Amino acid sequence: MVVAHLGEVAPAFDIPGRRKDGTITGERLVRRFFWNVLRGAVGVPINVVLSVLGGGAANLFAREGHVTGPANAQALDLLDAARPAKNPWLVYSESHLAIIDTPLLYDPKDNTPPVILWHATQPHALQHNPRKRILTWPDGSAFEYHLSMEEANQQFHERPR
Repeated sequence: MVVAHLGEVAPAFDIPGRRKDGTITGERLVRRFFWNVLRGAVGVPINVVLSVLGGGAANLFAREGHVTGPANAQALDLLDAARPAKNPWLVYSESHLAIIDTPLLYDPKDNTPPVILWHATQPHALQHNPRKRILTWPDGSAFEYHLSMEEANQQFHERPR
């Protein structure tokens, strides 16, 4: 069994009927309008400052990961379950794949158990390519997830021979 910390699940969506942020097209138009105004008013100056201080282009609202597929893609079940998670983990073995949410900080006094947000088993499980970090469903939809450099190095660290 392998466990990978996903961090914030905020991929760019390339699916008919969904916006780039994953929200459903046509819903929450007023809230969406005000969010875009706020994002522009705050995000543009912050991005300019970060670009100048960092010596290169910065994007405060960049999305990590990518989702592709047809309308009503099978990948949406996993993503709709994982996006609101506070501390999501991808757990997989040869026959199981799950998204689990845990408390943000470990505190022995806090006995909040992990919550299984989504689960799939063989033979209904999707294809998983851990090296490329891509999950692919039978309908052709795919979720390319992001891992931090530390997580990726730890997950695939090879011992010297």
